[in-house]
Amino acid sequence: MTLNTHRRGPVRVLDAPDGHDVIIEGRLDVHTVPDIRDAIHAVINQGPGELRLHLGDAEIGDATGLGVIVHLHRRATRAERRLLLVDASDRTTRLLRGCRLERILAPRHPAPASLTVAPLTA
Repeated sequence: MTLNTHRRGPVRVLDAPDGHDVIIEGRLDVHTVPDIRDAIHAVINQGPGELRLHLGDAEIGDATGLGVIVHLHRRATRAERRLLLVDASDRTTRLLRGCRLERILAPRHPAPASLTVAPLTA
């Protein structure tokens, strides 16, 4: 359930009861990173819960784009939040593996709705 949605540049934020979903669209490079970083810093400061970074429609264009993801992971950790990369492209996954960052920034793919199991009730 989404409580609130707001957009800031190439970043769209969905507030959820268990954290925030941050959807990044477009290219992450030296030109877009400042806006992305500022928007996500504000989300990290909003409170507890998971911070799910959706990268399905994003493309890491240069080292600055990769660096901001590492920076956001460190910032979230200091704020006692967990940063998850969701729906990362194959290219992004290969970049993380090539830089040996997959250990701390392991991409996660969302479970298809058909595989979701409903809770049992008595």
